[in-house]
Amino acid sequence: MSTCDLVASEVAVRYLRLHLADAVGPVLLGRLIRRFDTIEGILAASVSELCQVEGIGPRRSQAIFQTGRDDAVAQELEKAAEKGVRVICWEDEEYPAQLRHCDDPPVCLYVRGRLEAADAVAIAIVGARKSSRYGYEQAQRFAGLLAGAGFTVVSGMARGIDARAHTGALMASGRTVAVLGSGADVIYPPEHARLAEQILASGALISESPMGSSPTAESFPRRNRIIAGMTLGTIVIEASKRSGALITARLAGEYNREVFAVPGHVDCPTAVGPNELIRKGAAKLVACLEDVLDELGDVGQIMGDSGRDSDLAQISRRETACLDKVEESILSCIGEDDMHVNEIMEETGLLPPTVLAALTGLQLKGFLLALPGDRFTAKRL
Repeated sequence: MSTCDLVASEVAVRYLRLHLADAVGPVLLGRLIRRFDTIEGILAASVSELCQVEGIGPRRSQAIFQTGRDDAVAQELEKAAEKGVRVICWEDEEYPAQLRHCDDPPVCLYVRGRLEAADAVAIAIVGARKSSRYGYEQAQRFAGLLAGAGFTVVSGMARGIDARAHTGALMASGRTVAVLGSGADVIYPPEHARLAEQILASGALISESPMGSSPTAESFPRRNRIIAGMTLGTIVIEASKRSGALITARLAGEYNREVFAVPGHVDCPTAVGPNELIRKGAAKLVACLEDVLDELGDVGQIMGDSGRDSDLAQISRRETACLDKVEESILSCIGEDDMHVNEIMEETGLLPPTVLAALTGLQLKGFLLALPGDRFTAKRL
């Protein structure tokens, strides 16, 4: 089996030729297939024949014609192989089923990690890059509950709510998928390199951008449509009026997916987005896992049995957790407020490695929540 076969199927390679062509997106590809019947027919078409398709002028026609005759695809597949990335297309079984049925699905997806059939039962969690403590708590809480019920949690690996969603799913030993606004081999933001590795251990990083692509202002709305399209519904947790999370919510509605919103504090600027969605009837207010399950009909009912036990399981885990003296000391030190890791070290007089190890243990046992800026707070159920 060749390296090419490992990186992409034969049909995916043909789709990749068009994907790399200048300005050929899913809408134009659909027109091309309707005109030439197959991907092979498109690649065999002459420039003059291509020009007859609506929306494809001389420049695009030449780009499509040329892409089947240059070495761009071979170079792209070589880059993908070096980074452990697989390229899939509409016709591949691995392609997310929900996404395939959207009006504008990506022609190709770059997958790092693995996609599974179970990812068809997925919920997106999106929100502000800078959130309140309440927002971070709810993102991690909902992600953990959903993952515990068997859902795949999908988000964009951005700072803030996205990162908390991935973390919550991982802490519940569930699956999570990150959709990137960069190439599958480009981790953005760079400080999420460790988070990316954790996601890869039990999920996937996916992108429609070519290898090595840096994120741009245009790539994030495209990324958001994938998040909305590959999931059964989207939960918005804190978002300003111009947040990209609201774009994801709008697209989810257009794709006939469920849109949920966690209500926020009325005096919090990032609560404006979800509260407005609820007020306008564009999203359903959710406060617990059951609220989400109730809106998903038969799927929610099937997933519900394990999900309804998640809160009890978390409480039980906390009640039966055995804390050592160091963990008890740190938990007592933090109390009801939040503290910086340096403050915890100073107050307890413990060495940095001891404190960091204990903080990790307290998070896994459900007692602490990590906040931005190396701060920690007691977790409320």
